[in-house]
Amino acid sequence: MTFTRSDVEIPAEGATLGGWLFVPEGAEGPLPAVTMTIGLGGIKDQGLEPFARAFAEAGYVVLAHDHRTFGSSSGTPRHDVHPWQQIADWRRVISYLESRPEVDERRIGLWGTSFAGGHALVLGATDRRLRAVVAQVPMISGLRIGQRRALPEHQAAIDRRYDEDERAQLRGSAPATVALVSKDPGVPALYRDPEVVDFYLRPYDSDVEWENRLTLRSSRNSRMYEPGVYIDTVSPTPLLMIVGTHDTMTPTDMALAAYERALEPKRLELIRGGHFSPYLEEFGAASAAATEWFGRHLS
Repeated sequence: MTFTRSDVEIPAEGATLGGWLFVPEGAEGPLPAVTMTIGLGGIKDQGLEPFARAFAEAGYVVLAHDHRTFGSSSGTPRHDVHPWQQIADWRRVISYLESRPEVDERRIGLWGTSFAGGHALVLGATDRRLRAVVAQVPMISGLRIGQRRALPEHQAAIDRRYDEDERAQLRGSAPATVALVSKDPGVPALYRDPEVVDFYLRPYDSDVEWENRLTLRSSRNSRMYEPGVYIDTVSPTPLLMIVGTHDTMTPTDMALAAYERALEPKRLELIRGGHFSPYLEEFGAASAAATEWFGRHLS
Protein backbone atom coordinates (compact mmCIF):
# COMPACT_ATOMS: atom_id res chain seq x y z
CA MET A 1 0.00 0.00 0.00
CA THR A 2 1.31 3.46 -0.89
CA PHE A 3 1.31 6.31 1.62
CA THR A 4 2.23 9.95 2.09
CA ARG A 5 4.57 11.34 4.73
CA SER A 6 4.16 14.87 6.05
CA ASP A 7 5.74 16.90 8.84
CA VAL A 8 3.46 17.79 11.75
CA GLU A 9 3.80 19.78 14.96
CA ILE A 10 2.05 18.76 18.16
CA PRO A 11 1.58 21.40 20.86
CA ALA A 12 2.68 20.24 24.31
CA GLU A 13 3.08 22.12 27.58
CA GLY A 14 6.13 24.34 27.13
CA ALA A 15 7.27 22.77 23.86
CA THR A 16 6.26 21.78 20.35
CA LEU A 17 6.84 18.18 19.32
CA GLY A 18 7.96 17.56 15.76
CA GLY A 19 6.72 14.46 14.03
CA TRP A 20 6.14 12.57 10.81
CA LEU A 21 2.60 11.57 9.86
CA PHE A 22 2.28 8.63 7.48
CA VAL A 23 -1.16 8.21 5.85
CA PRO A 24 -2.02 5.26 3.57
CA GLU A 25 -3.40 6.32 0.20
CA GLY A 26 -6.64 5.01 -1.18
CA ALA A 27 -7.81 3.26 1.99
CA GLU A 28 -11.27 3.93 3.32
CA GLY A 29 -11.09 5.70 6.66
CA PRO A 30 -11.08 6.28 9.46
CA LEU A 31 -8.10 3.95 9.87
CA PRO A 32 -6.31 2.27 12.79
CA ALA A 33 -3.18 4.10 13.89
CA VAL A 34 0.20 3.54 15.52
CA THR A 35 2.11 6.09 17.59
CA MET A 36 5.84 5.57 18.01
CA THR A 37 9.08 7.13 19.21
CA ILE A 38 12.79 6.45 19.72
CA GLY A 39 15.03 5.62 22.67
CA LEU A 40 17.52 7.45 24.88
CA GLY A 41 19.19 10.44 23.27
CA GLY A 42 18.11 9.56 19.75
CA ILE A 43 15.99 11.23 17.09
CA LYS A 44 13.34 9.71 14.87
CA ASP A 45 15.69 9.81 11.87
CA GLN A 46 17.92 7.17 13.52
CA GLY A 47 15.88 4.08 12.83
CA LEU A 48 12.16 4.85 13.14
CA GLU A 49 11.28 5.39 9.48
CA PRO A 50 11.68 1.76 8.30
CA PHE A 51 9.28 0.60 11.02
CA ALA A 52 6.86 3.45 10.30
CA ARG A 53 6.90 2.58 6.59
CA ALA A 54 6.21 -1.08 7.35
CA PHE A 55 3.19 -0.14 9.47
CA ALA A 56 1.91 2.39 6.90
CA GLU A 57 2.26 -0.16 4.11
CA ALA A 58 0.10 -2.49 6.21
CA GLY A 59 -2.66 0.14 6.28
CA TYR A 60 -2.04 2.08 9.49
CA VAL A 61 -1.83 5.81 9.99
CA VAL A 62 1.51 6.25 11.76
CA LEU A 63 2.79 9.16 13.84
CA ALA A 64 6.49 9.12 14.79
CA HIS A 65 7.68 11.99 16.99
CA ASP A 66 10.88 13.34 18.52
CA HIS A 67 11.10 13.79 22.27
CA ARG A 68 11.22 17.38 23.49
CA THR A 69 14.72 18.92 23.43
CA PHE A 70 15.75 16.53 20.62
CA GLY A 71 15.66 16.64 16.84
CA SER A 72 12.72 18.53 15.35
CA SER A 73 11.07 19.15 18.73
CA SER A 74 11.59 22.31 20.74
CA GLY A 75 12.37 22.63 24.43
CA THR A 76 15.31 23.61 26.58
CA PRO A 77 17.84 22.74 27.80
CA ARG A 78 18.64 20.79 24.66
CA HIS A 79 19.49 17.08 24.87
CA ASP A 80 17.83 16.70 28.26
CA VAL A 81 15.98 13.49 29.18
CA HIS A 82 13.23 13.40 31.78
CA PRO A 83 11.26 10.14 31.45
CA TRP A 84 8.06 11.39 33.04
CA GLN A 85 8.03 14.50 30.86
CA GLN A 86 8.50 12.29 27.81
CA ILE A 87 5.56 10.15 28.94
CA ALA A 88 3.37 13.24 29.45
CA ASP A 89 4.33 14.45 25.99
CA TRP A 90 3.52 11.07 24.47
CA ARG A 91 0.03 11.24 25.99
CA ARG A 92 -0.40 14.55 24.19
CA VAL A 93 0.70 12.88 20.95
CA ILE A 94 -1.96 10.21 21.48
CA SER A 95 -4.56 12.96 21.95
CA TYR A 96 -3.35 14.64 18.76
CA LEU A 97 -3.59 11.36 16.86
CA GLU A 98 -7.14 10.87 18.14
CA SER A 99 -8.06 14.27 16.70
CA ARG A 100 -6.89 13.46 13.17
CA PRO A 101 -9.79 12.88 10.75
CA GLU A 102 -7.94 9.94 9.16
CA VAL A 103 -7.78 8.04 12.46
CA ASP A 104 -10.24 5.74 14.18
CA GLU A 105 -9.72 6.86 17.78
CA ARG A 106 -10.94 3.46 19.02
CA ARG A 107 -8.03 1.66 17.31
CA ILE A 108 -4.72 3.20 18.37
CA GLY A 109 -1.64 1.13 19.09
CA LEU A 110 1.69 2.20 20.59
CA TRP A 111 5.23 1.10 19.66
CA GLY A 112 8.25 2.07 21.72
CA THR A 113 11.85 0.94 21.56
CA SER A 114 14.68 0.81 24.12
CA PHE A 115 14.19 3.65 26.65
CA ALA A 116 10.84 4.37 24.98
CA GLY A 117 10.08 0.66 25.25
CA GLY A 118 9.97 1.33 28.97
CA HIS A 119 7.58 4.22 28.28
CA ALA A 120 5.44 1.75 26.33
CA LEU A 121 4.99 -0.33 29.49
CA VAL A 122 4.06 2.72 31.57
CA LEU A 123 1.60 4.05 29.01
CA GLY A 124 0.18 0.61 28.33
CA ALA A 125 -0.60 0.31 32.02
CA THR A 126 -1.95 3.82 32.54
CA ASP A 127 -3.62 4.95 29.29
CA ARG A 128 -6.56 2.75 28.33
CA ARG A 129 -7.08 4.58 25.06
CA LEU A 130 -4.43 2.25 23.69
CA ARG A 131 -5.66 -1.00 22.16
CA ALA A 132 -2.28 -2.71 21.70
CA VAL A 133 1.29 -2.12 22.85
CA VAL A 134 4.64 -3.19 21.43
CA ALA A 135 7.72 -2.79 23.64
CA GLN A 136 10.86 -3.48 21.61
CA VAL A 137 14.08 -4.23 23.56
CA PRO A 138 12.53 -2.30 26.47
CA MET A 139 14.32 -0.76 29.41
CA ILE A 140 13.11 -2.50 32.56
CA SER A 141 15.13 -1.07 35.48
CA GLY A 142 17.30 2.02 35.29
CA LEU A 143 18.81 1.33 38.69
CA ARG A 144 19.91 -2.20 37.92
CA ILE A 145 21.21 -1.29 34.46
CA GLY A 146 23.22 1.54 36.01
CA GLN A 147 24.66 -0.81 38.59
CA ARG A 148 25.75 -3.24 35.90
CA ARG A 149 27.36 -0.55 33.77
CA ALA A 150 29.59 0.77 36.56
CA LEU A 151 31.93 -1.16 38.83
CA PRO A 152 31.05 -0.74 42.53
CA GLU A 153 34.34 1.09 43.18
CA HIS A 154 33.43 3.67 40.52
CA GLN A 155 29.93 4.39 41.81
CA ALA A 156 31.00 6.97 44.42
CA ALA A 157 32.78 9.03 41.74
CA ILE A 158 29.69 8.91 39.52
CA ASP A 159 27.50 10.09 42.38
CA ARG A 160 29.92 12.97 43.08
CA ARG A 161 29.65 14.15 39.47
CA TYR A 162 25.87 14.11 39.70
CA ASP A 163 25.96 16.05 42.97
CA GLU A 164 28.45 18.62 41.67
CA ASP A 165 26.23 19.23 38.64
CA GLU A 166 23.20 19.70 40.89
CA ARG A 167 25.03 22.25 43.06
CA ALA A 168 26.26 24.12 39.98
CA GLN A 169 22.70 24.42 38.69
CA LEU A 170 21.68 25.96 42.03
CA ARG A 171 24.35 28.61 41.41
CA GLY A 172 22.84 29.37 38.00
CA SER A 173 24.94 27.18 35.70
CA ALA A 174 23.40 25.29 32.81
CA PRO A 175 23.21 21.51 33.26
CA ALA A 176 26.51 19.84 32.45
CA THR A 177 26.66 17.79 29.27
CA VAL A 178 28.62 14.73 28.20
CA ALA A 179 28.94 12.77 24.98
CA LEU A 180 26.32 10.08 24.59
CA VAL A 181 28.82 7.74 22.91
CA SER A 182 32.58 7.69 22.43
CA LYS A 183 35.33 5.11 22.01
CA ASP A 184 37.89 7.65 23.25
CA PRO A 185 38.57 7.01 26.97
CA GLY A 186 39.59 10.65 27.33
CA VAL A 187 36.10 11.89 26.36
CA PRO A 188 33.42 11.78 29.10
CA ALA A 189 30.63 9.63 27.64
CA LEU A 190 27.73 7.48 28.80
CA TYR A 191 28.39 4.58 26.43
CA ARG A 192 31.65 3.14 25.11
CA ASP A 193 30.55 -0.26 23.84
CA PRO A 194 31.57 -0.43 20.15
CA GLU A 195 28.13 -1.73 19.13
CA VAL A 196 26.43 1.26 20.75
CA VAL A 197 28.92 3.79 19.39
CA ASP A 198 28.69 2.42 15.86
CA PHE A 199 24.90 2.52 15.85
CA TYR A 200 24.58 6.10 17.07
CA LEU A 201 27.38 7.37 14.80
CA ARG A 202 26.28 5.59 11.64
CA PRO A 203 25.36 7.92 8.78
CA TYR A 204 21.70 8.65 8.04
CA ASP A 205 19.88 10.74 5.46
CA SER A 206 18.16 13.70 7.12
CA ASP A 207 18.06 17.48 7.26
CA VAL A 208 17.92 17.24 11.06
CA GLU A 209 21.34 17.04 12.68
CA TRP A 210 21.84 14.70 15.61
CA GLU A 211 24.28 15.93 18.23
CA ASN A 212 26.33 13.47 20.24
CA ARG A 213 25.47 15.13 23.50
CA LEU A 214 23.29 14.54 26.56
CA THR A 215 22.89 16.38 29.83
CA LEU A 216 24.62 14.61 32.69
CA ARG A 217 21.44 14.76 34.75
CA SER A 218 19.74 12.67 32.03
CA SER A 219 21.88 9.77 33.22
CA ARG A 220 20.74 10.26 36.81
CA ASN A 221 17.11 10.53 35.67
CA SER A 222 17.53 7.29 33.75
CA ARG A 223 18.92 5.52 36.81
CA MET A 224 15.84 6.54 38.81
CA TYR A 225 13.41 5.22 36.18
CA GLU A 226 11.76 1.83 36.84
CA PRO A 227 9.19 1.14 34.09
CA GLY A 228 9.29 -2.60 34.71
CA VAL A 229 7.18 -2.21 37.84
CA TYR A 230 4.20 -1.45 35.58
CA ILE A 231 4.38 -4.60 33.47
CA ASP A 232 1.84 -6.67 35.38
CA THR A 233 -0.74 -3.89 35.03
CA VAL A 234 -0.56 -3.47 31.25
CA SER A 235 -3.21 -6.21 31.02
CA PRO A 236 -5.91 -6.26 29.71
CA THR A 237 -4.21 -4.23 26.97
CA PRO A 238 -2.42 -6.73 24.70
CA LEU A 239 1.38 -6.56 25.07
CA LEU A 240 4.04 -7.77 22.64
CA MET A 241 7.64 -7.72 23.86
CA ILE A 242 10.43 -8.02 21.30
CA VAL A 243 13.65 -9.09 23.00
CA GLY A 244 17.15 -9.68 21.65
CA THR A 245 18.77 -12.92 22.72
CA HIS A 246 22.09 -11.24 23.53
CA ASP A 247 21.08 -7.73 24.59
CA THR A 248 23.51 -6.13 27.04
CA MET A 249 22.16 -2.56 26.82
CA THR A 250 18.66 -3.41 28.07
CA PRO A 251 19.68 -6.83 29.34
CA THR A 252 17.93 -9.91 28.04
CA ASP A 253 17.59 -11.54 31.46
CA MET A 254 15.79 -8.48 32.88
CA ALA A 255 13.38 -8.39 29.95
CA LEU A 256 12.58 -12.09 30.17
CA ALA A 257 12.02 -11.93 33.93
CA ALA A 258 9.71 -8.94 33.43
CA TYR A 259 7.80 -10.74 30.69
CA GLU A 260 7.06 -13.59 33.09
CA ARG A 261 5.34 -11.09 35.40
CA ALA A 262 3.15 -9.72 32.60
CA LEU A 263 -0.42 -10.99 32.41
CA GLU A 264 -2.33 -12.16 29.36
CA PRO A 265 -2.87 -11.22 26.61
CA LYS A 266 0.84 -11.14 25.90
CA ARG A 267 3.39 -12.48 23.45
CA LEU A 268 7.18 -12.73 23.47
CA GLU A 269 9.16 -12.47 20.23
CA LEU A 270 12.79 -13.51 20.73
CA ILE A 271 15.08 -12.35 17.94
CA ARG A 272 18.70 -13.20 17.36
CA GLY A 273 21.36 -10.70 18.34
CA GLY A 274 21.85 -7.74 20.59
CA HIS A 275 20.14 -4.47 21.34
CA PHE A 276 20.35 -3.05 17.82
CA SER A 277 19.58 -6.17 15.81
CA PRO A 278 15.85 -5.21 15.44
CA TYR A 279 16.92 -2.08 13.53
CA LEU A 280 19.55 -3.87 11.43
CA GLU A 281 19.95 -7.54 10.54
CA GLU A 282 16.72 -8.67 12.26
CA PHE A 283 14.54 -5.78 11.10
CA GLY A 284 12.36 -8.11 9.04
CA ALA A 285 11.53 -10.32 12.03
CA ALA A 286 10.97 -7.40 14.42
CA SER A 287 8.76 -5.39 12.07
CA ALA A 288 6.74 -8.44 11.01
CA ALA A 289 6.05 -9.41 14.63
CA ALA A 290 4.86 -5.89 15.49
CA THR A 291 2.74 -5.62 12.32
CA GLU A 292 1.09 -8.97 13.04
CA TRP A 293 0.37 -7.91 16.65
CA PHE A 294 -1.29 -4.69 15.54
CA GLY A 295 -3.20 -6.58 12.88
CA ARG A 296 -4.56 -8.98 15.47
CA HIS A 297 -5.63 -6.34 17.98
CA LEU A 298 -6.44 -3.20 15.95
CA SER A 299 -8.49 -4.86 13.21
